[in-house]
Amino acid sequence: MRSNGFSAGLVTLALLWTSAWAQNSPEIARQMAPTGTLRAVINLGNPILARQDASTGAPVGVSVDLAQALAQQLKIPLLLIPVDSAAKSVEAVTQGQADIGFFAIDPVRGKGIRFTPPYVLIEGSYLVKKDSPLVDNAQVDQAKHRVVVGKGSAYDLYLTRALKEAQLVRAPTSPQVVSFFLEGSYDVAAGVKQQLESDAQKIADLRLLPGRFMVIEQAMGQPSHSSPVAQEALVKFVTEMKSTGFIRDSMARHHIQGAVIAP
Repeated sequence: MRSNGFSAGLVTLALLWTSAWAQNSPEIARQMAPTGTLRAVINLGNPILARQDASTGAPVGVSVDLAQALAQQLKIPLLLIPVDSAAKSVEAVTQGQADIGFFAIDPVRGKGIRFTPPYVLIEGSYLVKKDSPLVDNAQVDQAKHRVVVGKGSAYDLYLTRALKEAQLVRAPTSPQVVSFFLEGSYDVAAGVKQQLESDAQKIADLRLLPGRFMVIEQAMGQPSHSSPVAQEALVKFVTEMKSTGFIRDSMARHHIQGAVIAP
């Protein structure tokens, strides 16, 4: 899905970006996007960062804005590759089908992906049925509990390490966690706090446990074998997008609440 469109406000911010590395954009573009087109995988399974536009069907969101800004700085075309799960995003980048992606930082993924510093922080929460005896996150890790999580998501990777007693049950993707949870005799659902809050408001017999069980650091990433020049350029790009207010304005434009800009 090729993308050439860009909102006027975000174009202005992108054009104001005059980092030193941008002056050498042809060489950076060659090393970051060897096909001559920046291939960006977009995970539609994380509604905080990307979603499908209801009227056009095209991917929109913070990650799409960042991909468009980077392609514009590199002065090359952009190809968006929408997928429905984090696992598919990881696969696209590690297998060379995409040049960049947008990921929650995790050591398991770090074996094949080189991450930038985080640009957004997102909370992970637990969801239970209203009649559940669970009232605190610390009560979840018991052998009698089954916790539904999106396969290959940041929550899956984190809880695989963190939970010692409870059993993880993996839904095909993160957006399917709540429906999967409701269809079976499960005890807890785990995922993006904002998504679970939205589901709890729509379905009367659900509630969130207070607080959070993790904070997710969202970053951009590229194949771990990328050149030092490409890696440094992407780090500087993310730093500039934070410091110029580009990410803040993108989040406001897409009405994103609950997530915060990473320091």
